[in-house]
Amino acid sequence: MKTLIKSALILNRQSSHHGKRRDILIDKGVIEKISANIEAPKAHEIKARGLCVSPAWIDLRANFRDPGFEYKEDLASGIAAAVAGGFGTVVLMPSTLPVIHGKSQVEYIAAQTRNSTVRILVTGSLSDNMEGKQLSEMFDMHNSGAVAFTDDKQSVGTELMSRALEYSKNFNGLLYSFPFDQGVNPGGTVHEGKTSVAMGTKGLSSLSEELRLQRDIELLKYCGGRLHVSLVSTARSVELIRKAKKEGLQITCGIAAHQLSFIEEDLLNFDSNLKVLPPFRSASDTKALISGLKDGTIDAICSDHSPEDIEHKSREFEDAAYGISSIQTTFCAALDKLSGQMELERIVDLFTSGPASVLKLEQPTIEAGNKISLTAFSTEENTTFTKEGWLSKSENSPYINATLKGKVLGLIGTI
Repeated sequence: MKTLIKSALILNRQSSHHGKRRDILIDKGVIEKISANIEAPKAHEIKARGLCVSPAWIDLRANFRDPGFEYKEDLASGIAAAVAGGFGTVVLMPSTLPVIHGKSQVEYIAAQTRNSTVRILVTGSLSDNMEGKQLSEMFDMHNSGAVAFTDDKQSVGTELMSRALEYSKNFNGLLYSFPFDQGVNPGGTVHEGKTSVAMGTKGLSSLSEELRLQRDIELLKYCGGRLHVSLVSTARSVELIRKAKKEGLQITCGIAAHQLSFIEEDLLNFDSNLKVLPPFRSASDTKALISGLKDGTIDAICSDHSPEDIEHKSREFEDAAYGISSIQTTFCAALDKLSGQMELERIVDLFTSGPASVLKLEQPTIEAGNKISLTAFSTEENTTFTKEGWLSKSENSPYINATLKGKVLGLIGTI
């Protein structure tokens, strides 16, 4: 059946229709026609207040836990949650069992998701088995389709990072860096400051992020290569990235949408669903993140989807696992916080052209004759997230029963 999108604001800077309200007729994933008014009585119609369309969104960082931890999430449930969240492409972390550290693991994910509604891209581990001792089979994984290399949130030693940067230049590979020096505040759980003191818990200082980020930037200067700093959370980190970009380094960065929703004081009730890494920082840090999003220092907003089962989350706060099951709420969380502070087209850039640029992916434009996947969403309708409508296997989310601005209406077309 054909799909007719009625009176949608097109948000795609490369399109001749950008910023205009148009009807869009799609047949078998191909845009058949774009016009001010299209009549197609037999087509399935999509219409809503404040309806918008853009190229399908890209999530640069998520965990689907498959293989090995399917009781937390599997590929099918993760993909279902991604579709509900409006994502047409998702980049998976290698933290599975076994770790994605060779071409056979990369090819397993590719085979399992070949006919998926969502395009699944895979990162391979930077070190063999994510043990931080020797480089993984990066080139073989690259040839099998791995789009980047990372040890997720595990610590990477200076020698290993420098060797990885040097080696990845041979095939223009991309490294994901997570700036966190565990040795600065061992055992820390929340942002170091007045809240950690009030809670009586060990703090994670801004220095634990910024020290490692400074190291990685200096290594990038020395070794060359391409580096994506996948999660930043402090004002100083934003400034360090801004300076590195001005110096011409091949560096990009992203933030998780939930970093915009909460600040350190929100943890005073010891809700383990708010225990994340990096931790929620101060209000001034959040303000700096928004400034970085506005001026292009920050390239993308991701989900950092980290589903956890009840056993690992419903514990004493200090023992609970880090992370939020968030891919279904990512866009609404970002829109809820950024609406009125940033132009809508810039917010959409952070889910489309920004992450596409990080991965050097080509995105087709919204033009008649093009085969393209679109995300349809409303900026005037709200979404209340309930357990009944929750598609991830894991419910470790502070957004369940919350109402956020915006509503994802679905993915249309094909990747």
